[in-house]
Amino acid sequence: MRVARQITAFLAIVLAALASPAALADPADITAASRSVVRVVIIESDGDRARLITHGTGFAVTPNLIVTNAHVVEQLRGDDSLIAGVVPAEGRNGFPARLVAYSPGNDLALLRIEGGGSITPITLFPSAPGDGAEVYAVGYPGNVDLAQGLSMADLVTPQEAVKTRGYLSGGRSSRSFDTLLHTAPLGSGNSGGPLLDSCGRVLGVNSFGTVSDNGTDSSFFFAISMRELASFLRKANVTAHTSGLPCRSIADLNRAEAERAMGEGARIAAETAARTEARERALETARREAEIAVLSERDNGLALAALLLVGALGAGGWGMVQASKRRGRFQRKHVLGAGVLLASAVIVWFLRPSLTTIDSRARELLEQPGENPSGAANDQPGASASAGARPGTGKLVCVLDPQRSRVTVSDITDVPIEWSEGGCMNGKTQYGAAQDGWSRVLVPNGEEAVSVNAYDPATRTYTVERFLVDLATMTAARNERAKLSAPACGAGEDAARQFGRNQQAIKALLPPEPNERLRYNCQIAG
Repeated sequence: MRVARQITAFLAIVLAALASPAALADPADITAASRSVVRVVIIESDGDRARLITHGTGFAVTPNLIVTNAHVVEQLRGDDSLIAGVVPAEGRNGFPARLVAYSPGNDLALLRIEGGGSITPITLFPSAPGDGAEVYAVGYPGNVDLAQGLSMADLVTPQEAVKTRGYLSGGRSSRSFDTLLHTAPLGSGNSGGPLLDSCGRVLGVNSFGTVSDNGTDSSFFFAISMRELASFLRKANVTAHTSGLPCRSIADLNRAEAERAMGEGARIAAETAARTEARERALETARREAEIAVLSERDNGLALAALLLVGALGAGGWGMVQASKRRGRFQRKHVLGAGVLLASAVIVWFLRPSLTTIDSRARELLEQPGENPSGAANDQPGASASAGARPGTGKLVCVLDPQRSRVTVSDITDVPIEWSEGGCMNGKTQYGAAQDGWSRVLVPNGEEAVSVNAYDPATRTYTVERFLVDLATMTAARNERAKLSAPACGAGEDAARQFGRNQQAIKALLPPEPNERLRYNCQIAG
């Protein structure tokens, strides 16, 4: 009956997965990537007054280097009265910039932010995207600015970029340089902005669109391919962050984890049933052996008691014969011998094992070394660990499990950790204890991301979930972090649980799902 219920539940999960539509981009990923997108402005200034000449879009490939189109910054090359600036999507102000690389042959240019400003860099997808893939264009189309009636002051004030969605149409490229043809709508001002995949990684640099004579033709747009961008960055000695892993949604991972948990539950249930059945068979066998042994001992005891009783009667009878010869006088040795034999017979009779000892004998047989067919000694995680060590403790090396991970912007490396009982990581960082296990929330000052790191000693699983949040959420998280006082390692269970409760204030600020989930399988370090 239990197996039938498990099969029914498993089929329900599979049918739900099949019935679910293909996962589209997570808006949080596109929003996170948009933090790296800037408005590029060209301003004419005579010292007293400033006038906006033109503007486009760009994106940060390092904290202070911005990629854009060459045609966006073309006028800078011949006019010293013009200055460039980049205006981020969030914050309080823009930053001056200087042109450091210019490649009109493939319409690419590179600006360096001056004055100590920095932008969160974006991640590039180094491989060729698939035909028909969903894509997003992010930028600052001028027709949106015009419709909103924005002034020049508005255009140099941080504003959220505009996002549009479309699809790739493979096989068609411009003849001048390698491009991607797509349908994500662009407007004048989108030039130089990124074309993103469903995980928010850059596939290309938006450059131009089709022209219609009568206004009735369909619109298509071209983005400079990653092949061109990678070559341009190499020549400029720029190393950008790349990630080429398949794009999977958190929803896909959650479904896979549910199926995995179901399969694991079924496996554990089957193993438990097999162990129970094996133990019952072994107990039955041991009971038969114990019953045979007890009955044999009882029979042997009965036979011995009978022999002793016969001996006692014989001794008594011989004493009587001798006594008749001596006119009724018994010798002491005959009396003592008969008494000892009779007493021994009585003792042997009462010392026979009882039938009630059969069950206890059977259990003793099962507990003997090498006689446990149920495998109970191997039930606990970490049974192969060194003697005295708790499961999942000590020095470990954690390796990423790609099938259970979603990686969009992080580097993939093995993670060495040292876990101590009581929630101490690497001998210096105390984790908080909560209903969902051991975790530590990290809110760095130099990165626009919140990480929730968790470790499960029972399964030796280390998990990092990263939330690429906006500036307001990041500021609120930093304020909450400032209120926390993390206990020292070894402060005790009560302190760890209190710290776990206190961390919930930061977790409450985060979105329901992370942008990244990195799950590692950990093994004892060699």
